[in-house]
Amino acid sequence: MNRAHISNGIRSPWRQELAATVQLAWPLVLTNLTMASIGAADVLMVGWLGPAELAAASLGFNLSMLLAIFGMGLVTGASPLMASEIGRMPHSVRDVRRSVRQSLWLVAFLTPFILFTLWHTGPILRAMGQEAALADAAQAYVRAYMWSIPLFLFTLCLRNFLAAVERPIWSLVTGVAGVLANVLFNYGLIFGNFGLPALGLVGAGVASVLTNALMLALIVLVITHDRRFRRYHLLGRWWRSDWPRLCQMVRLGLPIGVSHAFEAGVFTAAVILMGWISTAAVAAHAVALQLASLTFMVPMGLAQAATVRVGIGHGRRDREHIRRAGWTSYLLGTGFMAMMALAMIAMPETLTGLFIDRTNPANAEVATLAVSFLLVAALFQVVDGAQVVGAGMLRGLHDTFVPMLFALLGYWVIGIGLGAWLAFEQGWGGVGIWTGLAAGLGIVAVLMLGRWLLRYRLGLVGQWPDPTARG
Repeated sequence: MNRAHISNGIRSPWRQELAATVQLAWPLVLTNLTMASIGAADVLMVGWLGPAELAAASLGFNLSMLLAIFGMGLVTGASPLMASEIGRMPHSVRDVRRSVRQSLWLVAFLTPFILFTLWHTGPILRAMGQEAALADAAQAYVRAYMWSIPLFLFTLCLRNFLAAVERPIWSLVTGVAGVLANVLFNYGLIFGNFGLPALGLVGAGVASVLTNALMLALIVLVITHDRRFRRYHLLGRWWRSDWPRLCQMVRLGLPIGVSHAFEAGVFTAAVILMGWISTAAVAAHAVALQLASLTFMVPMGLAQAATVRVGIGHGRRDREHIRRAGWTSYLLGTGFMAMMALAMIAMPETLTGLFIDRTNPANAEVATLAVSFLLVAALFQVVDGAQVVGAGMLRGLHDTFVPMLFALLGYWVIGIGLGAWLAFEQGWGGVGIWTGLAAGLGIVAVLMLGRWLLRYRLGLVGQWPDPTARG
């Protein structure tokens, strides 16, 4: 009886952490899935126009996402700040409000750079060796799509707040509304339904702008009208500066943004390399990448939860809380991705058939390549989940600079270097590029885990009284 009681007492904190992590993570995961579904719907519907349109959209979308993901990382610097502020008891409403405001300032500063760069998509892609026709089509799509990026980043700032206060359900609600709206906007503007003009690729871009504007409007309504959020007055006196806080946010967020850009840049570079192989390779890569991206949203949500839960423990100076929070998210993320890897290996034709018509002879080459790419993508599902959750755990400890260096080494030196060598020197084609990506992700995953295991020795966690804490 006593042993059972003691055993239950020992397990209880882990059960509590599991419950807290799942409660925080599932709306974040579903929100990420809704956001990925918006991109997947764009690819799916553009794919109905034909392989050339799909390839152009993939080139333009990947270039756009490179900048968008950098912006995401930059404003994510607010998340561990807010989590630590909330972890300190009692926490300051003013501090949380100022962190949100300064993240909005960061988006405002970043927007002109993003828009200027994307306006010149055509020349950028041609300079990278892409066919002129593909580059021009991609530019037409991006010039319509790019206005959605600042809208998305402003929305993300407010979602980071909802995650930090552990109320992410509203992010999910607005995300679901966005998915439904995006399907309707795409269906109307790409193909000319509902009495709207048939704009093709440009219609997909306009649909994304309308979708992100809707989601931003909805989330602003939530934070200004829900009584649990009104006390923060997040949008009140938004013009007031807090330069020390902004600098601290940049110090944390810039390495995150650069790390995200390294990762996104690798996949953008992979699209460019695929373009050197063939248009069919680009289209097949887009299909395999969309499927891999959808599964990635789950560990990404768990990484966001890990940042918050570990950050709260960091703010409380509770080493045991930090340990439980990190390992709980890590095991959940890697376990899920192991199951997804098995699914990709078991039914690659079924999954790729969701995006391309396998019965159409014109798509035969794309379908065959997509299956071969997906089989390789299955192999790095587990390490992909491990590296993103590992980064989220370290982020909760305000550790962002060294993980950025890990990303540089793994993604670019190993990932894209090995992939290009296998693709062009060894004649592996697109499969070689995917193999290189898998190897790079694996290296990053090992390095992230090693740094987490050494967190006490490296001084990432303070020498607070905690005799039970172990690696």
